[in-house]
Amino acid sequence: MLLQMQVWAFLLLQEAGPAISMDPRAMWAQMGWMARVVVIILFMMSAWSIGVMIDRWLAYNAARKQSRLFAPAVAGALREGKLDEAIKIADRYKKSHLAKVVVAGLQEFRAHQMSNEIPGEEIEASKRALERAEAIAHAELKRGVSGLATIGSTAPFVGLFGTVVGIINAFKGISTEKSTGLGAVAGGIAEALVATAIGLFVAIPAVWVFNYFTNQLESFDVEMGNSSSELIDYFIKRSQAKAAK
Repeated sequence: MLLQMQVWAFLLLQEAGPAISMDPRAMWAQMGWMARVVVIILFMMSAWSIGVMIDRWLAYNAARKQSRLFAPAVAGALREGKLDEAIKIADRYKKSHLAKVVVAGLQEFRAHQMSNEIPGEEIEASKRALERAEAIAHAELKRGVSGLATIGSTAPFVGLFGTVVGIINAFKGISTEKSTGLGAVAGGIAEALVATAIGLFVAIPAVWVFNYFTNQLESFDVEMGNSSSELIDYFIKRSQAKAAK
């Protein structure tokens, strides 16, 4: 099948000769309005995906860097039993996914310990607060990433639609010019295939980056889960030590 396609492509190029122009402006001028709409849509999809890639890359780098600074700082404050200091430290690292989770658990635990109006079970309440914070942080980190998967899966089909429309127009040109042979349709088919090429050009990076970001999100989820578990253990030990006094 692949060899047959290569033979067809060779014959197409030999038959067309200079009729096929690789000048983008010439191709754009010869495209029908439907093919132009498809190309514009693909460029819009490409621009959106590039924007998401840049935004998420900056967000993930900031989250990773701030979390590396936050973890040892808050661990030192907690070892000394300074909940207020730990909360202040977390407030300084707004872009850290770990800080967003830890501060929610610390605030809930402190509220239960300091208020007489709030009933006991501070451990369960803190656990629920941590779970809510994890879900919110995950949603913030994932923002826009699912769109990359959509673009990666649909862009080739959008390009294929443009190719089909272009080929239809090419064969309409045969009936209009009343000429046959590969040379009569080679230019139109070559221009039509540009839409498929653009669709693949948009889809492939989107799929690659989506897979990369998905792996990053899984790592962030593991880090947040481990931090929540360690914080719950700390709360249990602190509550037991308080009860023993």
